[in-house]
Amino acid sequence: MDHPDVAVADADGPDESGAGRGSGLNRRVIALAVAGAVGGFLFGFDSSVVNGAVDAIEQEFSLSAGLTGLAIASALLGCALGAELAGRLADRFGRIPVMILGASLFLISAIGSGLALGVWDLIVWRVIGGLGIGIASVVSPAYIAEISPRRARGRLASLQQLAIVFGIFTALLSDAVFAWAAGGAAEPFWFGLDAWRWMFLAGIVPSVAYGLIAFSLPESPRYLIRVEKEDEARVVLERIQPGEVERAVRDIRNTMKADAEAKQAKGALRGPVFGLRGIVWIGILLSVFQQFVGINVIFYYSTTLWSAVGFDESNAFAISVFTSITNILVTFIAIALVDRVGRRPLLLVGSAGMTISLATMALAFGNASGSGEDISLPGAWGPIALVAANLFVVFFGFSWGPLVWVLLGEIFPNRIRARALGLAAAAQWIANFVVTVTFPLLANTSLLLTYGMYATFAALSFFFVLAKIPETNGMSLEESETLLPPKGSARRRAGAGATDG
Repeated sequence: MDHPDVAVADADGPDESGAGRGSGLNRRVIALAVAGAVGGFLFGFDSSVVNGAVDAIEQEFSLSAGLTGLAIASALLGCALGAELAGRLADRFGRIPVMILGASLFLISAIGSGLALGVWDLIVWRVIGGLGIGIASVVSPAYIAEISPRRARGRLASLQQLAIVFGIFTALLSDAVFAWAAGGAAEPFWFGLDAWRWMFLAGIVPSVAYGLIAFSLPESPRYLIRVEKEDEARVVLERIQPGEVERAVRDIRNTMKADAEAKQAKGALRGPVFGLRGIVWIGILLSVFQQFVGINVIFYYSTTLWSAVGFDESNAFAISVFTSITNILVTFIAIALVDRVGRRPLLLVGSAGMTISLATMALAFGNASGSGEDISLPGAWGPIALVAANLFVVFFGFSWGPLVWVLLGEIFPNRIRARALGLAAAAQWIANFVVTVTFPLLANTSLLLTYGMYATFAALSFFFVLAKIPETNGMSLEESETLLPPKGSARRRAGAGATDG
């Protein structure tokens, strides 16, 4: 399993500004990072575009709860496979061609899903789109890391999450517009196609935009050096790290040499904890906890959920759009704080806040009255559930949302980073699939039990961070070799040896 290694030459000192005066981050770097993060926009758009179509799809194809969950979650299977393939393809053909491939697959999926004749071909088109999103989920953050100076890597890496949440907002807003214009998601709209079909067809626009943007990006200098195009790599590095080209080339070559040595050693990921090294399990558990708190239930099923507890369809759409706006705003908080406050404090505050808000949601839904489709939240429980849901998004949005992506690029030693990242990414998609496919069945059983379970995982994530997650703020990727558990942070800063399992 070979994934693009996000290790990159780190610009240090005053020249990282690009002006040699420490006056700020190189604008070219910011522009390239923003452009690369458009892959995250596709990720977010695909994640939530199905939100407004769930009930209409269920009606159109007469689906059971289990088959509904499979239809909604099917894209995630493609995402897992796409994430697995992305590294190999990116190392063989380059980051930019693989970005274009991801955009093409998503374009095909948008058209196919919008014109689906039945649930099974819808599932096929969703899986194809998932392949494209899985590719983007690996290649886009890798590209950003490979062009980013270390002192701003947290902020620039967080652009991926900002793009994801903006994609979620755009998808939910377009869903609401189509449903409003047609008089309902299941009602006919342009050319006689139901509004839910136009929700999927709207994905044509961002997929084409991503493909065109990818054509305009320079190739990663790390990939160019890897394929012996050093002159081209130097041209790119001069644009993004002026005055640091020689150091950048030297650092890239050093990390490539370490990678080559690691690939020659069999079983580099093997360790005493169920066959894997401890640091690999930390990355996997970070990914699993991020999903098991149930965040994607909000963005996949929120319209259906609010409709189920008594809100009419138009209000349910409006609530979902408002929640996505909240998600965007708090992501800016993460970008502002990640390189100042650090990773661990934000994660701990996020875990505590998610636990309280999810427990409140569970309590609210536990007081619902009625059954089946005639369920409602009496008295103040409706507003309480709404506030708790949005607070959950707030706490997730400035902590576990962006910071897991940042940490997965930082915590692994160079010699295993690529393969460990691949395992963690695959675990994240699988966990996402499990939560998504099981929610309709769990919700039909008990919303109290469902959200109580998510609250439990949020509480467990707090103790996991407290015990296992090191602080990586301000460290170069190469310095991750010396990571120790949090209690050894003083020794780590002093250069103590690596302990990862």
